[in-house]
Amino acid sequence: MKHHSVPLLNIVFIAILVLIWGLTWPISKVALHYCPPVLLSGFRSLGAGILLFLFALPRYKKMDLNRNWKMYFFSSLFNSVLFYGLQTIGLKFMPAGLFSVIVYLQPVLIGIIAWFWMGETMTARKLTGLILGFAGVATVSLGGLSSHISLFGLLLGVCTALSWAIGTVYMKSISTKVDGIWLITIQSIIGGLIMTGAGSGVEKWSSITWSFPFVLTMLFLALFSVAIAWLIYFHLLSRGNASMIASFNFLVPIISILIGILFLDEPFTNTLLIGLLLIIASIYLVNRKSKISVRRTAANLPPIK
Repeated sequence: MKHHSVPLLNIVFIAILVLIWGLTWPISKVALHYCPPVLLSGFRSLGAGILLFLFALPRYKKMDLNRNWKMYFFSSLFNSVLFYGLQTIGLKFMPAGLFSVIVYLQPVLIGIIAWFWMGETMTARKLTGLILGFAGVATVSLGGLSSHISLFGLLLGVCTALSWAIGTVYMKSISTKVDGIWLITIQSIIGGLIMTGAGSGVEKWSSITWSFPFVLTMLFLALFSVAIAWLIYFHLLSRGNASMIASFNFLVPIISILIGILFLDEPFTNTLLIGLLLIIASIYLVNRKSKISVRRTAANLPPIK
């Protein structure tokens, strides 16, 4: 009997993932004070790749580069080069709150892409939940926003969300064909090399301020935001429905804002409460199975699509 409920262990992994990625937004903004965006994106991915390579080396036989190189390349393109590159550049053109709203179109896009690409179930309940989640992120992140909206930044945000969504569904589709540790390792190394090379061409290494805060933020971004977080993400995707797992990503901006409230003395507002309630409702709707669906599963019938 196969249910789409989320096991307790996966809930723990999801909580860790959301916390790490929630911390990533404010820490990335801090890191940008010390390093240009494209170089920063390259450094954190390459640093993660090197750390993971040392961990993956004993299982080198599972890499199987001759057979898997195309999967490594496409995963690197969408999940590393485009996702981190566009995201890091976009933060230079738009406020973090507004940019995060656009990027967190990702769970909605994943629901649609996984529906067409992998045949995952799409119901009115799930679609409503995804839309509610996006509305919750928008409510939280746009509260009190008065900054000028950059059209180029808006485009970068949409492209970031789309690349992340395509990369996530692609990773889900190949999760049974490749070793997860080697996929994330090679993805990080390829993305890191490309972004570091691109950054070296368009930015100046002399602009980097080599200081303890910069090294500390880079260590967090490489070890936690990329290496550990993506290993957890792969684990969750390989064992669950892509759109259901992605629905928990709506919590990431909430965590980012709560961190600001706890540590930066930012105010707790009504919009935050409303947004949080919308996101909770979203996650419930996306992950809840209807009684009809449960009965069909129990009877070994295919889901209604």
